Amino acid sequence: MSEAPRVLHERRGDAVLVTLNAPERRNAIDQQMVDGLHRVLDTLWHDESVAALVVTGAGDKAFAAGADIAQLRERTSRDALKAINSGIFNRIEEFPAPVIAAINGFALGGGCELAISCDLRVLGESAKMGQPEVKLGIIPAAGGTYRLPRLVGLGRARELVYTGRMVDAQEALRIGLANVVVPDADVVTKALAIADEIAQNGRLAVRGAKRSLNALSRPGQENAVGFESSVQAVLFDSDDKKARMDAFLQKQKKA
Repeated sequence: MSEAPRVLHERRGDAVLVTLNAPERRNAIDQQMVDGLHRVLDTLWHDESVAALVVTGAGDKAFAAGADIAQLRERTSRDALKAINSGIFNRIEEFPAPVIAAINGFALGGGCELAISCDLRVLGESAKMGQPEVKLGIIPAAGGTYRLPRLVGLGRARELVYTGRMVDAQEALRIGLANVVVPDADVVTKALAIADEIAQNGRLAVRGAKRSLNALSRPGQENAVGFESSVQAVLFDSDDKKARMDAFLQKQKKA
């Protein structure tokens, strides 16, 4: 029996619903998930009929509960410099049409970085977001150190990255991490409604506005991407990272 695709996509009117499809693993972002997202973006990139993408996670437990720790445990400094997750999140940020994250459950680590690479975030009432990478001996190196401050301010971003704590949906809304909070059952419906509202406007105008907003809101990002990857490369080879990830994986086995 062939394995189900790790990423699904379907047309919903003028929008496309993209679903991370590994609910049994809380939609962990592993290499297969990254490859699946690249394929979807390749398919849609030049389709000017697409008004917006809505990205969500299958199941009700997680949008994406971070990277696959077992894979992350084996990544080296060379892998960090390849910027595997950073590369796909940069493409999502650069996608010509607006991208809306529809978040139920957990959006942690790489899942949070995926969410903040999107233009807008719709959260269910039980959603939780955070960058807990320091608990594993690494940093949020797929955009967390430069996208998060743009959304919540540098002081708040420092707190969230240094402590690794999660925020609930209402706090996310209060600090600017969420655009809207709705009942869990309405997350995708609300995100598609926003996509439909966007679709009523001039398609080229919206795409032009996104390019302009991106360009004006991220001075120095090219340098930030390289610096973030360089710091992560050092941490990926550290004994502390290996010990912390081993402990995490052992705890998972016992759970």
